Amino acid sequence: MKIFLHNLLNQLPKSSPLKLFTHFFASSAKSTKTLYPSDPSNNLYRRISPIGDPNISVVPVLDQWVAEGRPVFKEKLEGIIKELRAYKRFQHALEVSKWMTDKRYMPLSPADVAIRMNLIYRVDGLKAAENYFSNVTDKLKVFDVHIALLNCYAHEKSVEKAEVTMQKLREMGYATSPLPYNIMMNLHYELGNWKKLDDLMNEMEEKGIYFDPFTFTTRLSAYAAASDAEGVDKIVKMMESDPRIVLDYNAYAITAQGYLKVGKLDKALDMLRKMEELAITTRKRNCPFDLLLKLYAGMERKHDVCRIWEVYKQTQMIYNKGYITMMSSLLKFGDMEGIEKIFAEWESRGLPYDFRVPNVLIHAYCRNGELEKAEALIDKGSSEGGKPFATTWYYMAIGYIKDNQISKAAEVLKKAILSCPPNYKPSKETLTTCLEYLERGDVEKPEEIIKFLKGENFFPIVDHDRPWILSSLVNHNLD
Repeated sequence: MKIFLHNLLNQLPKSSPLKLFTHFFASSAKSTKTLYPSDPSNNLYRRISPIGDPNISVVPVLDQWVAEGRPVFKEKLEGIIKELRAYKRFQHALEVSKWMTDKRYMPLSPADVAIRMNLIYRVDGLKAAENYFSNVTDKLKVFDVHIALLNCYAHEKSVEKAEVTMQKLREMGYATSPLPYNIMMNLHYELGNWKKLDDLMNEMEEKGIYFDPFTFTTRLSAYAAASDAEGVDKIVKMMESDPRIVLDYNAYAITAQGYLKVGKLDKALDMLRKMEELAITTRKRNCPFDLLLKLYAGMERKHDVCRIWEVYKQTQMIYNKGYITMMSSLLKFGDMEGIEKIFAEWESRGLPYDFRVPNVLIHAYCRNGELEKAEALIDKGSSEGGKPFATTWYYMAIGYIKDNQISKAAEVLKKAILSCPPNYKPSKETLTTCLEYLERGDVEKPEEIIKFLKGENFFPIVDHDRPWILSSLVNHNLD
């Protein structure tokens, strides 16, 4: 049972218990339906959406839109920024934000400044975000902007700077809502400082600040991480008995994960059933359905995955992310026929080409040794305007290594490294996975892979405890 739970938890989404910045700064004005009219040429977002490569600027698309004499409204640009951020396309979202002021001279509200600061942090790092904050006028440095700075420090796990900013919020009279406390609680949760969570909740009680769902779910997640089943039960009872609390699908998802971590599978299922009820009525219906698919797949309940998919199709317009989630869920069960069927459904929809969708099938083919099918899919996707991701080439590299096609593995591993976005390096886990397959094999260790990794300065993130790697560096004179 313990092994089963360990494997199950490794498959669950590694999401933080809070999505505070998205929650706080999300625009409540416009439904995303307005972003998807039937004629793509009449919609700016549909022109930007296919440009998935962060190295390709969206500014020419924006300029072309204006050159055609089409109107530009601030609320539409804000909606586009929101969508791009939702898909973690921070570079493009920042470009739209800057274009909005630099080219269209639209004034920024405090919320706009807060969002831009977050985007600057995501793209250029903490120092750039701090510099931007320093140059913001005092008139705009209100609650939203200070909260954005606190978020940057929390995301960076800079406790000292976060504490200083939190104290400033107290002194300015801004620490009167759950939000800043939730950010600090989430920071300490991620660092394992459980006592700090209780200290912050006690301060909230003393000040008469109510606990919102984020407060509860953060403390619940900490109890779960500590394998404290009684603590999880206590927080669930507090949440469900508080008349001020309206639990959303995300709260139930986090609660379900909490129960899974403490081994209470029946209670986890109860939470998912409640989440299903909300999925039909919530405004962002795609999000809970995507999450339900992942959670049921993680629990190895394939019949529930398929059941949710049918409800999803009957009640929602499914876009690329939904197909990716369903295919990834079926991948956990090794259901190749099912994955291929979903992929065919996606192709028939004619949605904007997103290489993340075929990427799931490429991963499955490589895992099964069907390398020719994977190669054909890459060729087909490229011919349709898609661009393979770094992960695409890593899948191929591992597939080639397992098949002892070392020259091809070296070739695609180079493509993987060279196609990484700026300021990004693949994880140690990703590279060592490739090297582990090489280490297990009976083939001669390929010096070209070793040489390239060293030349691109990737060895600092690769485990050096493998003698054959070190001997390759010495014996082949790769300096």
